Amino acid sequence: MEKNERATRIIGIDPGLRRCGWGIIESSGNRLQFVACGVITPPINDALASRLVFLFEAICALIKKYEPDEAAVEETFVSAGARSALQLGQARGIALMTPASLGLPVGEYAANLVKKSVVGTGHADKNQMQLMVKTLLPAADFSSADDADALAIAITHAHHRTMDRRVKQA
Repeated sequence: MEKNERATRIIGIDPGLRRCGWGIIESSGNRLQFVACGVITPPINDALASRLVFLFEAICALIKKYEPDEAAVEETFVSAGARSALQLGQARGIALMTPASLGLPVGEYAANLVKKSVVGTGHADKNQMQLMVKTLLPAADFSSADDADALAIAITHAHHRTMDRRVKQA
């Protein structure tokens, strides 16, 4: 890594229509630094279209406030019914489209890859994930599994973008 290389700011998004986690980190070489995290909670009683607009506007506001360079979104695993899966897919579409529409490159990561990248096993549970996120980002102040997962997605992106860059340079 060159001395004048600046840290890359990454927003991780754990899509959800009820609770959408977000987390922002900075990555510089192998070093990671916590910036911020939280959960977007669209009004449950609003119409679907209004909730999607709420997600879009909230993600836009986060990107404008924190100015990330790149985004990462979790590929959703759904074992619920078709209607729930469709609605979650629409929320995921907003999570992918919003940073892309603002000019950010967007990475997508399967849940098992996120777990394997952060914990070392693709079958880690929520407690293991939160413990490792806290270990990797000691300053992280997350309040739920949603924002901890979003930070884990950002960490995964930081690791994979660094590996991808090394492979391209070789």
